[in-house]
Amino acid sequence: MSTEMPMLPPALQRYSLNGATMGTLYSAVFFAPPGLDEQAVNAGLFNAVDRVDQQMSTWKADSDLCRLNTAPVGQWQAVPRELLQVLHTALLVSRESGGAFDIGVGDLVSAWGFGPAKQLDEQRANALRMQQRKPASEVLEIDSSTARVRKVEPVALDLSGIAKGFGVDELARCLERFGVTRYLVGIDGEMRARGLKPDGQAWAVAIEKPLRGVREVMGVMELTNAAIATSGDYRHWVEVGNTHYAHTMDPARQMPLSGELAAVSVVESRCMLADAWATALMVLGVEAGSKLAQRRGMDALFVLRDGEGFKELSIVGGQVQTQC
Repeated sequence: MSTEMPMLPPALQRYSLNGATMGTLYSAVFFAPPGLDEQAVNAGLFNAVDRVDQQMSTWKADSDLCRLNTAPVGQWQAVPRELLQVLHTALLVSRESGGAFDIGVGDLVSAWGFGPAKQLDEQRANALRMQQRKPASEVLEIDSSTARVRKVEPVALDLSGIAKGFGVDELARCLERFGVTRYLVGIDGEMRARGLKPDGQAWAVAIEKPLRGVREVMGVMELTNAAIATSGDYRHWVEVGNTHYAHTMDPARQMPLSGELAAVSVVESRCMLADAWATALMVLGVEAGSKLAQRRGMDALFVLRDGEGFKELSIVGGQVQTQC
């Protein structure tokens, strides 16, 4: 009989990497065996999110998205695989949300000063409100077999409600290519987790209190094998008169959001989906948004302003857990 002891798996080391992307930071905290080539991993992480930025940014005139925006109507445009995937998912969420999520609002984003110009053009913003508008899902055609896209009518595409979430998914895929299976990756609060920490604990993700100009934690959510994204009115806004307008556009009203709903967080299998659905529910508002979340069996948290404080509506698996 052999007296050899069974081989134990090597102890795992904690790694923490980060870098700049999309005007903010990406981060990756993970556990892996000692001796991992951190430089190679971080280069992979940077390349993953930089590829997303180069393809989907409206701030880079030579991005694939900007080239699609300036392409003639009716002309097929070849697009990279990643951009094709994001466009396909964006149109799917648009249809399932009744148009609440719409990537065809780039002209509104620009007019309200949330684009590269960073300047509110009230005259153009008011003019756009008067125009008839079709959602991108009705004017954009995708040929997946040839990786081509074309516009059948003029439209200005903006992926700010989904691209960052896709970037987080790309960070996750990058780590998995290096054999990492215990991680928490994120871009500016959009997070995705896999596995557990070596001590068996889930990953703790802070939920930010929706305060303008101040960063403060409202609560903590435990996350594993899932992603979370938040859409809110407290990071980027413009003040007109005494009204704060968020950077998120309401396609139906053709205006930015303003009202008591301060933030919506959504948990999904992929961060791209969490990002898009958080935006969609934010646009729908607490009443219509919570009903849709319940019908779809979603996990969502609605945070509303209540005087100087906040109140919450929590939905888990489509069931209301806490009521405003």
